[in-house]
Amino acid sequence: MKLLRYGPVGREKPGLVDKDGKVRDLSAHVEDIAGDAISPEGLRKIAAIDASSLPLVEVDRYGPCIAGTGKFICIGLNYSDHAAETGAKVPPEPIIFMKATSAIVGPNDDVEVPRGSEKTDWEVELGVVIGKHAKYVSEDEALDHVAGYCLINDVSERAFQAERQGQWTKGKSCDTFGPTGPWLVTKDEIEDPQNLKMWLDVNGHRYQDGSSATMVYGVKYLVSYLSQFMSLHPGDIISTGTPPGVGLGQKPNVFLKAGDVIALGIEGLGEQRQKVVQG
Repeated sequence: MKLLRYGPVGREKPGLVDKDGKVRDLSAHVEDIAGDAISPEGLRKIAAIDASSLPLVEVDRYGPCIAGTGKFICIGLNYSDHAAETGAKVPPEPIIFMKATSAIVGPNDDVEVPRGSEKTDWEVELGVVIGKHAKYVSEDEALDHVAGYCLINDVSERAFQAERQGQWTKGKSCDTFGPTGPWLVTKDEIEDPQNLKMWLDVNGHRYQDGSSATMVYGVKYLVSYLSQFMSLHPGDIISTGTPPGVGLGQKPNVFLKAGDVIALGIEGLGEQRQKVVQG
């Protein structure tokens, strides 16, 4: 299934994409795409609904595809070819950092260049959405706790991230730095999350053209690994890293400015399009 949220900011309604690619309203059946609705039982109930019986919807705006996110966990330098372009070594364990949940916006909402920024950058990423509480789970059990996958643009301000004191979080958490969606695609629709084509364009120029096949630490490993350090709850998002082609990796560097247009996608997970504005 492809689950989504649509409508004005703060007033999004739940929906799904039917077999003909049309959006249907789910609000008579679930309150939101969150919590119990994305548990294994909740997803089975939604799958049992006759989609053709649901009201058709004309979508003016897609919201973030998941609500109620308590943790937005990101993995750094998790693609071997991206680590190489930045001159970094592949880490012996996953690099974990947090992105503030206040950064989450819809997939086509504007991206703001924050005040004082000179190095706002892009990163197409595979997002993993937790659907069932996970604590101390094994790799074999890991996918039992995953509701599905989504497309994420892990927008980053490189100077805030690496040239100022402290950790990466402040370079990753600015408002609008987490476009998410358009859909939460349930895991049964993605045969192999470690073999998905990924791309990102800025102003029509292809900068990122990679695959999740070059991910160092895969989805199963990451869910298991993270669950050794913290409980994972329904709605939590794991953003799993980016392939090469970020602005920081260009020679000379290329960074976002007001008026730019970002377009990105992942095979099977849909596409995003954002206009860059000055914050």
